[in-house]
Amino acid sequence: MARYFVGDLQGCVKQLDTLLATVNFDRRFDELWCVGDIVARGPDSLACLERLHELGSAAKCVLGNHDLNLLAVLTGVRKANPKDKLDAILALPAEEQRQWIDFLVQQPLLQHADDVVMTHAGLFPQWSLAEAKDYADEVSESLQRAWRFQKLGPWLNKMYGNEPACWSPKLSGPERIRFIINAFTRMRFLDHQQCLNLTVKTAPNDDTKAQGLLPWFAHWQPQQFSLVFGHWAALQGQTQRDDVIGLDTGCVWGEHMTLLRWPDGQRWYAENN
Repeated sequence: MARYFVGDLQGCVKQLDTLLATVNFDRRFDELWCVGDIVARGPDSLACLERLHELGSAAKCVLGNHDLNLLAVLTGVRKANPKDKLDAILALPAEEQRQWIDFLVQQPLLQHADDVVMTHAGLFPQWSLAEAKDYADEVSESLQRAWRFQKLGPWLNKMYGNEPACWSPKLSGPERIRFIINAFTRMRFLDHQQCLNLTVKTAPNDDTKAQGLLPWFAHWQPQQFSLVFGHWAALQGQTQRDDVIGLDTGCVWGEHMTLLRWPDGQRWYAENN
């Protein structure tokens, strides 16, 4: 069996298909781990959802911020941004839209196997792996319960916001859920108190350093596992660490999609041109 990790798809199905064909991906023996942001901004978000669904248990995904936004759009909590190019999904009959909602709410915030962990944006440095798993499960159970009891819209509406920025295990209710989701799906920079800054989206530079902002992984201590994440296209995968692997290489922004084989680290690239 080969395990492959792929960076943010964001509707770029052509590049995904190219990469899977390049490595002769076989769903009977191989696994595809997707770092989230399956949809939005690229030309064919629906086809990306369909590809992952077709792979069945061979596809291991986590939710990204754009995937959660699609849930909010489909439940009427938010209006679709034309730049997200979600028209093909929004044009589906209501029953098919519900099937995609059901598919997305089943996806976790964290995947772990052997010596590798995958999330969309990273792993909050104050959490152990055991704690991170518990918090991810807590959100998933809450999300699925809201969907099951037809309260998904109100649940998603409470998800939005940049506060609280600082973690405390004493957080409760929507504030607790919101922080956990933001840490797993939106995190880039932390300040000197390890509080989330969710407004700065550039690559680390002299200005961010002067503001007291460091990438979350600068605060993260080496563990007995490696971490694979996406989300931060401006990084172009550059973390300066072997144990923290960034796979968002900006395919949807005209760069390329990256496929990485675990554990040998061989990479393949599909250009967006």
